[in-house]
Amino acid sequence: MSGRTPKEIREQRRAERERMVAHRGMATWGERLVPLGEFRRVAESAGRALSEKERAAAVATFLERPADGVPVEGPYRRIAVFGGVYNNHRALEALLDDAERRGAEALYCLGDLGGFGPNPEKVRPLLEQGAVATIQGNYEESLASGREDCNCGYTDPRDNHFARLSYGYTERNCSEAFKGWMGGLPTRRRVAVGQRELLLVHGSPRRINEFLFESATPVPFLETLLDQERCDAILCTHTGLQWHRRLPSGRDAVNVGVLGRPANDGRTNVWYALLEERELPSGKSDLDVELVPLAYDHQGLAEEMRREELPEEFVETILTGWWTTCLEILPSRERAESHY
Repeated sequence: MSGRTPKEIREQRRAERERMVAHRGMATWGERLVPLGEFRRVAESAGRALSEKERAAAVATFLERPADGVPVEGPYRRIAVFGGVYNNHRALEALLDDAERRGAEALYCLGDLGGFGPNPEKVRPLLEQGAVATIQGNYEESLASGREDCNCGYTDPRDNHFARLSYGYTERNCSEAFKGWMGGLPTRRRVAVGQRELLLVHGSPRRINEFLFESATPVPFLETLLDQERCDAILCTHTGLQWHRRLPSGRDAVNVGVLGRPANDGRTNVWYALLEERELPSGKSDLDVELVPLAYDHQGLAEEMRREELPEEFVETILTGWWTTCLEILPSRERAESHY
């Protein structure tokens, strides 16, 4: 792109984004691509029609599932929630200070303590110092059970190559005591903020390594998860990209982001979520969600990563704010906003 003006570069990226998301009038049918009109005609004639009563019964059966039995903690007025520490003890230390300054009554970590960064044994003392309530992510599950990979959920060979490097480093540098502690963590928590009950998970309520990206997670799907889980909000991490959506039902879906690396936006800060009770004139309460950018000593972390001989691609991400690895999993919109 050498020699072109910033405007020309922006126009090219805009055209590339439009090309990536443009509908080509075709539908996938098994292993074939067929014209969308043909697919719709066949789909309309398939299956069976249900009466309103039958439909209501089918929906009720689909949503029905046993309660998970997880006790509800709290209630609190304000909590801080974060995920994906990825061995970034410097960001974790900054988080503890920032959350205290902002008046958080309780701190929650949604897992993935290891991977990407240096010196994993520095993480647990900080979690204990901050009395952080932690759940298992796929990293904790894998390390505690002796798996050979992180079970991150990647499918592309390049993504998996770098995932193996970061997992291997963390596995070699974690004590057996730390791994055993990870294995004792719960896989979900329920927390009351005011009158709202929040379900805290790693990837999704369905799967520990499910990616809930903002552009690829439909509203009806989120509403269904909330119905199934009998909660007012779902908080997750795993994607590395923070987002918040207030749903038509008035409930919330929040990806709290990660502390371990920047959000692929050219900024070196990382992110966490602050959730607070907001009292309404009716006497009931609502939930305020703030996604908080967090500055920390990223230069110091980069130097530490180099001393530990971690891949230079990881260091570049810390210094520039742009992902250089694990990009292939991104949906088209999030990938179009990337630098690489």
